[in-house]
Amino acid sequence: MATQDNAALAQTFYDSYNNHDFDQAITLCDEDLQWVNLSTGETFRGPEGCRRFLEGWANGFPESSVEIRNLHPGEDFVVCEGIFRGTHTGPLVGPAGEIQATGRSVEVSFCQVHEIKDDKFVSCRLYFDAATLMSQLGVLPTPQQA
Repeated sequence: MATQDNAALAQTFYDSYNNHDFDQAITLCDEDLQWVNLSTGETFRGPEGCRRFLEGWANGFPESSVEIRNLHPGEDFVVCEGIFRGTHTGPLVGPAGEIQATGRSVEVSFCQVHEIKDDKFVSCRLYFDAATLMSQLGVLPTPQQA
């Protein structure tokens, strides 16, 4: 797959999130996909795992969106740098339990590494600063408060 095709695949995926079109997003995932959120230690498997991951963020932040800052495609991968933005108006479920809606807005930078085979994501690794997210939600004190 050409590098520009990998960039287009990633852009389609992020556009699907912004449109909350999770049916489209999961068509880009291989059946054996492993989606790893390194910030929380969670792993999601296959297209339905990807759907659960995306819906989890969309449930917690119904008006959320992703801004892509940079796409760095290669022959069998694409690295994305972006910013997640949203207002926490729904429950956010994670490995430590559920965080009830705080009404707070968040803006969190992230990096995601997608491995691609046969025009599908086979592996995705997400990196973001969970402490920054929790501080913005008011769950953890900000560095100035600590």
